Amino acid sequence: MGKHWPAVFALILALGAYVHFDTAFAEEAERKTTSKPGTCPPRTWGAGLCAEFCSSDCDCPDNEKCCSNGCGHQCIAPFTVKLGRCARPQRTNMCAEYCYHDGQCPGEQKCCRTTCGHACSEPC
Repeated sequence: MGKHWPAVFALILALGAYVHFDTAFAEEAERKTTSKPGTCPPRTWGAGLCAEFCSSDCDCPDNEKCCSNGCGHQCIAPFTVKLGRCARPQRTNMCAEYCYHDGQCPGEQKCCRTTCGHACSEPC
């Protein structure tokens, strides 16, 4: 029996690899069939929390998608471009990023440049 151990070991290793890759392909196929419309927004800077808050879009509420935050995954509103265009930036003293893309704005509002950041506003 001693001379058969290499063959037995090779079969066990092959079976383990098959089970691992079969599971990985099944998870990827499930992720593709359960993905919601839209695309994940581009990362703005740095990395988010190094935690897995979701593993697929079906883990997220409403229309949110499971997106990489640079270190883990979290539910985020999908990147959206709404109809219309932004008016010329109006002067404001508040410098802040209230949005990064139209999908983060309610109703018909778009994410538009201000003189010092971005904010949701009605399209023109």
